[in-house]
Amino acid sequence: MKQVFKLPDVGEGIAEAEIVEYLVEVGDKVKADQMVVRVETDKAVVELPSPFSGTVAEIPHQPGDTVSVGDALLIVDTEEVAAAEEEKKKPEREKKLQAAPAPEKKKPEPADKEEKREEPSRLEPGKVLATPHTRKLARELKVDITTVKGSGPQGRITDDDVRRAGEEAARPKEAPAAAPPKVPSTTGFDFEKYGPTRRMPLKGVRKRVAEVMARSASTIPHVTHFDEADVTKLLEVVEREHAVAESRGIKLTILSFLAKAAAASLKEFPILNSSLDEETGEIVYKEYIHIGIATDTEAGLMVPVIRDVDRKSILQIAAELQELAKKARERSIDLEDLRGGSFSITNVGAVGGTGATPIIQHPQAAILLSVRARKKPVVRDDQVVIRTIMPLALSFDHRILDGAEAARYMNHLIDLLEDPMRMLIDVA
Repeated sequence: MKQVFKLPDVGEGIAEAEIVEYLVEVGDKVKADQMVVRVETDKAVVELPSPFSGTVAEIPHQPGDTVSVGDALLIVDTEEVAAAEEEKKKPEREKKLQAAPAPEKKKPEPADKEEKREEPSRLEPGKVLATPHTRKLARELKVDITTVKGSGPQGRITDDDVRRAGEEAARPKEAPAAAPPKVPSTTGFDFEKYGPTRRMPLKGVRKRVAEVMARSASTIPHVTHFDEADVTKLLEVVEREHAVAESRGIKLTILSFLAKAAAASLKEFPILNSSLDEETGEIVYKEYIHIGIATDTEAGLMVPVIRDVDRKSILQIAAELQELAKKARERSIDLEDLRGGSFSITNVGAVGGTGATPIIQHPQAAILLSVRARKKPVVRDDQVVIRTIMPLALSFDHRILDGAEAARYMNHLIDLLEDPMRMLIDVA
């Protein structure tokens, strides 16, 4: 028997995947739960196990093909396995047969006593099984009995079948729905008219990012609050503790402190750690703080999630951030590590720029952006001094919170960043 291994539903709206590599070939023996194919979803590369044991009979796709949930990934011939199982059971059955008494042979009944039955399979084409009374009823109701599906034994048409058909024929038909108006294409440009071009399909992570960002921007009314933090003292702490972290194999950066300060501020202003349930019209306050950290990869933007940031030390956060970012860039990250975020941070400090308006990760309520910290002249106690300033931006869902609450959140966050000692002694 040939069994079809189909692309399973791996959850969270993932409808398709790209085949990266088959780990078996036609003719190979496979066991149930053996990894047989690697696929790239819009979030990660994952290996999928065969649900069957047997021989690979057919590989219907090639690496690079995109398949939808429910499409065949592999066809496995399980006949040999079934035969082996049957062979194991044979001795037991033989024992039972030997122990059981031989059945008594019944004498055949005389031919003239056999009941003659009309079998549907021997009917001539166009003939139907129905009694004269049913046929008469069909004529009275003006029902074509050859079009009626019988519900009786061997497909026999009953009086009720005819009556239902008559009622169906008498029921007024609904007018077909009008075809929707054609929308003029906005992408039918002749780009090649002006010079050579190169095309690449939008797929994988890049396609998912496009879908999520479009949904977020079109669903959530975004407002962005801009501010800046003096991180001069914080950078001194990072520099001072760098050697300690490095001795444990951890790269300590300002992002770890930013995540910790963001989590502490979310505890003070939980509305930013909520989501709007659009179906029920309820604001969902989350009792957990799982922060997604936007990570730049060759495949596109990925957002690994560090869980319970409020309960972890700076070094723990830094270690997890380092490990998750590495897995994201290698496309070996587990799907669960990309789910469940309640708030997000995106840091473009390593790339540059002076500001941006981040788009919220739907269905979260806010996202924090940090930009590269730079030395600049600022006024302190009526004196112009050189300090290291880091620009910040907070985009928030204006349906569930207003600018004043967002500003208070940012003030609390900045106080922690500008006073690292407070972050160490006053943050749970």
